[in-house]
Amino acid sequence: MNMDVDLDGLFLHNSTYDYDVDYEYKEDFESRGSQAVLIPLLYSVEFVVGLLGNGLLLAVLVQKRRFWSVSDTFIVHLSVADILLLVMLPLWAAQAARPCGWCFNGFLCKISGAVFNINFYCGILLLVCVTVDRYMSIVHATQLYSHKRPHLAHISCLVVWLISLILAIPDWVFMVAKKYSAQERTLCVHKYSQSGTDWKLVSRLLHHMLGFLLPAAALIFCLSCILRRLLGSSKGLQKQRSIMVLLPLVGVFFLCWMPYNITLIVDTVRSSPKDADDPEGSLKTALMATSALGCLHACLRPLLYLGLCGNFRKQILATLKCTAVETESSLWELGVGEEVLPDQGPEGQQLKQMTDVDHQTAPSADEWTNTPSSGVTCSTPEGV
Repeated sequence: MNMDVDLDGLFLHNSTYDYDVDYEYKEDFESRGSQAVLIPLLYSVEFVVGLLGNGLLLAVLVQKRRFWSVSDTFIVHLSVADILLLVMLPLWAAQAARPCGWCFNGFLCKISGAVFNINFYCGILLLVCVTVDRYMSIVHATQLYSHKRPHLAHISCLVVWLISLILAIPDWVFMVAKKYSAQERTLCVHKYSQSGTDWKLVSRLLHHMLGFLLPAAALIFCLSCILRRLLGSSKGLQKQRSIMVLLPLVGVFFLCWMPYNITLIVDTVRSSPKDADDPEGSLKTALMATSALGCLHACLRPLLYLGLCGNFRKQILATLKCTAVETESSLWELGVGEEVLPDQGPEGQQLKQMTDVDHQTAPSADEWTNTPSSGVTCSTPEGV
């Protein structure tokens, strides 16, 4: 009986297997799959809701053009900046959803990157202008903008747009459609040359300092002074309407943009040349998600107006019903350009009381003509 065992076939078919090259981790696949679904879905919702809300907002402002106020000037510029951002959202949604990534030309890449930062700069700087006006009016009883000088509001908005365009110059220069051979995808990213590494630091510092930290410090200082003045005032409840919409606007702006700016600061500190060739690193993924969250404010701002401003709701309903409603009162209750008188001291209150007593004791014109005094009746001749 032959007891030999033939092991030749077993060793002939033995071969090595490179798991690093041929095996795709399930977690990475699921991560890319979730990005390709969630981020385009978020961009699509922001695009539809934002265009609808800002479209109705501009329609209301067009109907109200005969009673244009200083607040309307800032609202229009904020809405225009939001619409420019919303138009670019389908391009970024396509980049996240399509396997090829950025399938458009490099010029659209530069435009989309510049518009993204222009919207951010315009949003925070215009809020600074409105907040400074409220600070000067409530705390110092000085009007920065007024109905008698509407050109100052237009000049301020033009200066804001100019500053935003200047701060967005690095996006026009360094935004390119870069192809990554390892992932076989093309992405719209910043590409700095080896000799231009300092330009990345300069552009990031400009964004962090001039675009975020300094305006944020101005907003926090002005709003804290306003709230302290209103809380310590006997007429604070009457004056709170002037910032009833301003506080939610600033709060929503920071809630939407704070995660992106914090992630960008971390990326600036921890960035290395190796990270430039890794488009799917943890920080890159975080920047993509937080930038989508930052764009959410473009569709939330009209919803804030709709929920907080009663006059704006009435005008929206009139627009949808195709009926004309003319009102000279403010739609937004921002109080921009409206004078707020300072609190009166003891002397002013005493003078006000004396004035009220005089008005109460002084007879009116009808009393002078119909009330007898010292037996003499004062009457008005007929026909007069």
